[in-house]
Amino acid sequence: MTSANARVAIVTGGVGGLGGAITARLRADGFRVAIADIDAPTAADSGPGTEQTLMVRVDVTDPDSAAAMRDAVLGRWGRVDVLVNNAGIAGPTAPVTAYPPGAWQRVIMVNLVGVFHCTRACLPPMIAGGYGRVVNIASIAGKDGNPDMSAYSASKAGVIAFTKSVGKETAKTGVLVNCVVPGVIDAGLTDKAPEEERRLFLSRIPMGRMGRPQELAELVSWLASERCSFSTGATFDLSGGRAVY
Repeated sequence: MTSANARVAIVTGGVGGLGGAITARLRADGFRVAIADIDAPTAADSGPGTEQTLMVRVDVTDPDSAAAMRDAVLGRWGRVDVLVNNAGIAGPTAPVTAYPPGAWQRVIMVNLVGVFHCTRACLPPMIAGGYGRVVNIASIAGKDGNPDMSAYSASKAGVIAFTKSVGKETAKTGVLVNCVVPGVIDAGLTDKAPEEERRLFLSRIPMGRMGRPQELAELVSWLASERCSFSTGATFDLSGGRAVY
């Protein structure tokens, strides 16, 4: 495709380490990319190469903000072809009996409800155009359940189930909805974990190393592309062998 009709992708949480790797991969593959993040400057261009990039501020927990994100992208490029729901937070590490209710709710709002708001906002133009790709970033915690991370684990399990549900809803529309289930990636939320926690994470990976952001980005880029044409409602493991189902 020429730059004028290249596919348009939105990456939420696009300012962070994983979001940055995903954005770089998509741009290298010819996508125009809207970097959507609560830390992004409002309606500001991102510097050099802004014909292919747009910065959009979004609070994924707010449905009106999600709709405004979509409208900003439509106003700039007239289309939304791909949504990568990458925004997420880990929340505190604590047993259920000591987990702050407000923090629990916040994790669910960002990690799960935010995926709902952004998907709900972006599906209509995709369906109207007969083409779309939604790629949700979950976690192996959504399958295994990490101790002392009940909110995070529950939120990511919800993302997996949401993917399966919406993938079936849109299967005949040209819109494919899939989910990446990473184990431990050496970027993003992992950077903020204490060293003891990082060692624990590493001990659970049969390959003996953490994943690289670029490896996640490669899988996301394929799922976001026309090369992915017969997978929807699916979960794709990226855990170095940790996943068991």
